[in-house]
Amino acid sequence: MSAPAAIEMSDDERAIRHLVAQWMDSTIAGDNAAVLRMVDDDVVFLAPGQPAMRGKAAFAALQSSLSAMRIDGTADVQDVRVSGDLAYVWNNLRVAITPRTGGARLTREGPALSVLVKREGRWMILRDANMLTVVDH
Repeated sequence: MSAPAAIEMSDDERAIRHLVAQWMDSTIAGDNAAVLRMVDDDVVFLAPGQPAMRGKAAFAALQSSLSAMRIDGTADVQDVRVSGDLAYVWNNLRVAITPRTGGARLTREGPALSVLVKREGRWMILRDANMLTVVDH
């Protein structure tokens, strides 16, 4: 009996997986400009117990406030689906946030589902539903 054939990954799926890795790397490095280039102007972020964060400007303000924090984390891609210029990616995330001036680390983990749009040949985050919960503090 022969081994099952490997499933070929499309260029779009590869690009989306790269976007997830680049997002994590840029976030950990504190490169807010790089992170902002990955979101659409009309981005919306959803998180439990929080009002929807609408637009790139609101997200930029949040990113700026996080510069006082050291962020570490991982993203484990579970699923990527592409249909034309829209796609979604489901990740399992683990993020640890520690104040740079010292203090307690806060770790959150859980699933996130992002809807992406392809603009001018580049995938960008259009919507993100982040279901992370606190696992330690």
